[in-house]
Amino acid sequence: MKKLVLSLFAFFTTANLAACGTQESNEATPAAKDEDKVTGETIKFGVLPAESAIPIILANEKGFFEEEGTKVDIESFSSPNDRNVAIQSKALDGTISDVMTEATFKQNETDMTITSGILEDFKVLASPQSGITEMKGLADKKVTLVPNFILEYIMDVFAEEQGFTYEVVDIPSFATRSEALLKGEVDAAVYTEPQASMLAEQGAVILGSSKTSGINGGTIQFMDSILEERPQDIQAFYTAYNKAIDYMNQHEASEYADILSEYQFPDAMSTYLDTQEENYPHAQAVDQDQFNEIIEWTKNKEQINQVYSYDELTDFSYLEE
Repeated sequence: MKKLVLSLFAFFTTANLAACGTQESNEATPAAKDEDKVTGETIKFGVLPAESAIPIILANEKGFFEEEGTKVDIESFSSPNDRNVAIQSKALDGTISDVMTEATFKQNETDMTITSGILEDFKVLASPQSGITEMKGLADKKVTLVPNFILEYIMDVFAEEQGFTYEVVDIPSFATRSEALLKGEVDAAVYTEPQASMLAEQGAVILGSSKTSGINGGTIQFMDSILEERPQDIQAFYTAYNKAIDYMNQHEASEYADILSEYQFPDAMSTYLDTQEENYPHAQAVDQDQFNEIIEWTKNKEQINQVYSYDELTDFSYLEE
């Protein structure tokens, strides 16, 4: 009988310990999951009026961000310089930019990290009056663009491939720059979409495309503080972003043209999107070889005084699906 009592005592003791262990485990699990839960706090994100902003706009307007438990406040900028001022004043959590800008931010101790590339297609356009129909016709000609950013890099790549040099004409205003091109006051210009298609409709001649030539340097990047404190929010951002890409691939642009018009996109943007033959890809890493070439170019332009490595400026772990 004594043995039976002891056996029962041992059984219930073991059972109680197991139950306590299970209870502690169950109590710990929600806390662990909370660390991975999207916070729902707003992500302040800066865009320029270009193709690269469309997935973010659609993710916002179609409720994809909300479906993933996050909220994005989109702020539009008319120029890269205005966007950079907002970044440096820490008014944004993330933005669309490019590799060379990220490198200059790093040098100036603005702590950001590239988390993906973007959708982009920059065109080199000749003036209607120039009579130029080939890229090599821009040898020693005047080309208006925004210096030190991706526009100049793209033009430099084309010039090096074709073996010519050209003169940079810096006209800050978009309207003035476009007018100079269409009036023949400059020989060529570099624009992204939808501006490139708009100018082509008015007689400018498309000489080359960064997308067709495989030149990619645009990026999405976030402040290191939000990446460290709210990584789950950035993963949610990209899940919603990829949903927007799927939406773009499944619908004609005319079906969401009204949304684009609210963000000041012209009709030319919808026309351009509907002429694309290939599906848009989900958010992707920036090609390392291209990254290295841009960093070297940026240093040669004396925008930075050291060469930054791929690992120093990028982290694509947030793209994991």
